Amino acid sequence: MSRLAIRTKNLVKVYPGGVSAVAGLDLEVREGECFGLLGPNGAGKTTTIEILEGLMRPTSGEVEVLGQAWGTRNRELRERIGISLQETRLSEKLTVQETLKLFRSFYRRGIEPEETIRLVDLGEKAKARVGKLSGGQKQRLAVACAMVGDPELLFLDEPTTGLDPHARRELWELLRGFQARGRTILLTTHYMDEAERLCDRVAVVDHGRVIALGSPAELIASLGGEHVIEFSLGNGALPHGGEEAPVAHLAPVRLEPADEEALRGLPGVSEVRVEGTDVALTVAEPHVALPLLLERLRGNGGSLTRLSIRHASLEDVFVRLTGRRLEEGETKPGG
Repeated sequence: MSRLAIRTKNLVKVYPGGVSAVAGLDLEVREGECFGLLGPNGAGKTTTIEILEGLMRPTSGEVEVLGQAWGTRNRELRERIGISLQETRLSEKLTVQETLKLFRSFYRRGIEPEETIRLVDLGEKAKARVGKLSGGQKQRLAVACAMVGDPELLFLDEPTTGLDPHARRELWELLRGFQARGRTILLTTHYMDEAERLCDRVAVVDHGRVIALGSPAELIASLGGEHVIEFSLGNGALPHGGEEAPVAHLAPVRLEPADEEALRGLPGVSEVRVEGTDVALTVAEPHVALPLLLERLRGNGGSLTRLSIRHASLEDVFVRLTGRRLEEGETKPGG
């Protein structure tokens, strides 16, 4: 059985004024895995991360990082971890190389700055000042600063926020290479596709507690269906051979409660989610559910203005568990 890189038991953090950010959180992260911590604004993710990083003291509970508790041999423990915060402010007057030499000097051992620059693919920018870098290059430099001490455990808090798709994929490859060396990553992200691609396991946190834990595939399977049919309705009738009114001229229509209940009873439908005028059905076999859905809507005089079928995702899991979509940003103090 793998050893644990992180362990918390009944972790609690209450801020002055009685605001509870973490409420008895239990967590285990195995050595060598990429572990995702997901949650809506105010769920307690950032507070939990800062406690694990030794930046904040918990109100109560147990915390172990790489087999040690904060409060004893802190310098030794800090040299075994790397931290990339949501916002890393670096001196814009220093060059990339000078920045990494500075951060390397904080550790008794680590990776040479030139090697770290190669790892994050910033060789052409080694002598460029930080202020001249693009957003993606600055983000890679921030991760390089966290990696220059050759950490056993890397904390990444929203590492790809604000990056374009190409820069995000480049950073993903960097993290895969880091993990391939047997290192551990604890990641927070508001991109569900990022968590699905990178994380071996994820924990969904809400109101300071873990409410779901497992691999992305396991959590998606818990929905009871691998596919999602999404549609919207307008106020025209579905055609029986004639032409349908143009979609642009159909006013949006909300699904009636009775119709929602009827859709829940369709064979293969495990969940119906209604958000305003948008409806999503989680189904096991879309080729079975779709004809029945169309027949039902036709009988009620409904007209489709939008229809799509996709694979179920972590986003669907998240919405089912929390009733909300994962939004960008954090809310202090409970973030």
